[in-house]
Amino acid sequence: MARFLAAEAFSSPSEELALLPFNFERTGTEQFLVSNMVGDFIRLTEDEINKLIDLKVTPGDGLYERAYAAHLITGSRQKSQQQLLALRLRSRMSFLREVTPLHMFVVTLRCEHSCPYCQVSRQSTDRSRFDMSEATAQRGLDIAFESKSSRIKIEFQGGEPLLNFGLIKMIVSAAQAKSAVLSKKVDFVVATNLALLDDTILAFCKANEILLSTSLDGPADLHNKNRPRPGGNSYELAVSGIRRAREALGPDRVGALMTTTEASLGRVDEIIDEYLKLGLDGIFLRPLSPFGFAIKTKQYHRYTAESWLDFYRRGLRRVLDINHQGTPFREFYSSLVLTRMLTDRPIGYVDLRSPAGIGIGALVYNYDGGVFASDEGRMLAETGDNAFRLGHVDEDNYRSLVLSDKLVDAISMSLTQCAPECSTCVFESHCGANPVHHHATQGDALGIKPLSDFCARQKGIMRHLLRIMDESPRDAAILRRWAGS
Repeated sequence: MARFLAAEAFSSPSEELALLPFNFERTGTEQFLVSNMVGDFIRLTEDEINKLIDLKVTPGDGLYERAYAAHLITGSRQKSQQQLLALRLRSRMSFLREVTPLHMFVVTLRCEHSCPYCQVSRQSTDRSRFDMSEATAQRGLDIAFESKSSRIKIEFQGGEPLLNFGLIKMIVSAAQAKSAVLSKKVDFVVATNLALLDDTILAFCKANEILLSTSLDGPADLHNKNRPRPGGNSYELAVSGIRRAREALGPDRVGALMTTTEASLGRVDEIIDEYLKLGLDGIFLRPLSPFGFAIKTKQYHRYTAESWLDFYRRGLRRVLDINHQGTPFREFYSSLVLTRMLTDRPIGYVDLRSPAGIGIGALVYNYDGGVFASDEGRMLAETGDNAFRLGHVDEDNYRSLVLSDKLVDAISMSLTQCAPECSTCVFESHCGANPVHHHATQGDALGIKPLSDFCARQKGIMRHLLRIMDESPRDAAILRRWAGS
């Protein structure tokens, strides 16, 4: 006598299957990439996807099991699949619980650099009327601490913020006092070119646990060309500043970003080598942005999205090879994208959010008291476009800013879940809409995605990462470590 009944005895002969939401795109003559509503990927042949859509799958045929495991089908009376997807979606969207954690204070527009790709309408160092006043800073702090986020970050921007270091000290002191009273944790970052760094500034940063963020575009000739200043020594000052800051504050208290110009495209290996030489633990391969001087000097249009993707692919290959040689080193944007693709953890990076992070992810307090939904929105205003100016520190509070019609309208157009092209895209779960970028490049916050260079780069990166993970187990293991999956 058999100890167990046959498998058929445990199935419901009358249960009907139902499709769960999914998107797909053709990747070959008879091949498709398919993703479920939380972005898990599966590859199917044309015959398989047709059978799936027609629900011509049965237990034991292999396709049934693959589709069920990928949350593409469920029993019509079954709730567990939907409940699991709902829980995972809630985890992915949990960044909405911490509203406006980042507050950026533009303490001055003055800068002694004259970078042709600069996103900001900088001013010369002698124009102190472009400095933020103490009264404006204090009112900005009041608004920042009205945020419902349990922990906020204050980032000092410019121009070159160290040209108004006295105001930075005042804001830090006032924010720490508010933090103690309101029991709201506060962190500080200074985005600086490091040219003015000295022992006094380093001591203040150490005493107040302030992070430094700087720019490093590559070898000396490339960096000095991209970031000119009087004396032609921006590279020497940046490298010296990075070394001094790492020694004084700790190796994890200073980070560097690069910007890809036309001159950078053929030199990705040299650029990465500069970061390795300084002992940095990774690099962010960042394209130009369509704001400020990058538009005025026509830098932004000097290469295409595909040219940048080729630069990125070669750079990622170099970074993976470095890891295979035994040196841990990351490409940070890939790490962010992989975290979205391989886990359900929320991330703070606004370009990979839906709804967009403008306003609800960050607020920007300009030197003159204007408040903007994003730093890019502030840059547009410097060229006369106030589409993302939400108000003024003297006239508004936190609630009036984040509930303003201007912000609500922009955020509503940023929802990839219902935006044309985005809603049916196989990569929708992992991408953001970036309404400021599309407003700047297309004059429309929603944007026409087939014409969007932002969209082309995002999809190009994700397709490349998936290809690597399919084709190379050795590389895939490194990429999974970056995502913590």
